[in-house]
Amino acid sequence: MRPITLLTDFGLSDTYVGQVKGSILAIAPGATIVDLTHAVPPQDVLAGAFLLWSAVEVFPPGTVHVAVVDPGVGSLRRAIALATARGDTLVGPDNGLLVLAAERLGGVHRAVELSRSRFWRATPSATFHGRDIFGPVAAHLSAGVPLDELGPPIDDVFRLALPAPVGARGEVIHVDVYGNLVTNFAGVDLPRGFQVVLGDRTVPAAAYYAAVKPGELVAVVGSSGLLEVSVRDGSAAELTGARRGTPVSIEAR
Repeated sequence: MRPITLLTDFGLSDTYVGQVKGSILAIAPGATIVDLTHAVPPQDVLAGAFLLWSAVEVFPPGTVHVAVVDPGVGSLRRAIALATARGDTLVGPDNGLLVLAAERLGGVHRAVELSRSRFWRATPSATFHGRDIFGPVAAHLSAGVPLDELGPPIDDVFRLALPAPVGARGEVIHVDVYGNLVTNFAGVDLPRGFQVVLGDRTVPAAAYYAAVKPGELVAVVGSSGLLEVSVRDGSAAELTGARRGTPVSIEAR
């Protein structure tokens, strides 16, 4: 049975996450379900797409990834599933949430619209497709149902892109729980001997956080492969006031 991951903006104060898991286990009681996060900012599709992109590569090929950040639930937006070149499947709304992760897994190999209601939960709600469509479809996939049985093929999946750096100018694209400022500079593209400019601050680059004294800013390539600005034993977001969209640049040192 293929493992299933869940990423949503549901939070943990209500029972929504538990209900999605219940709909999966009702069909595939032996499924392994892994929570990626349920703390995506409400209805923030771009944030969800980044977090999904950051997580999927570590899972074994063949994993089923369910992502639900869905401000268009109940509207004409499609429910879809994407098969990747690596062999994974992503399930969720057709609003751009899934495509960045699919590209990290080799690109979209096949895509279908989830239009065959026999693979859904009976009498689905118009407001809770995570429980009534996406969860059950993931369970069927985990149990071995082929993707092509779930609906007709499509070739016009909605695409969403993270902002790309322009030369030496980039920006913060994510602030993690530690207050690290994740930028859109890929580590593999950085020059030798550089420093980071963030507002009126110049930040030295290093290989690890402990290269500077406690409370000092440092720029490191983080676990996602992206350059981040951090504070040793502190929060760069709190110290600098930076947030998503704050400009960042690199310069020779």
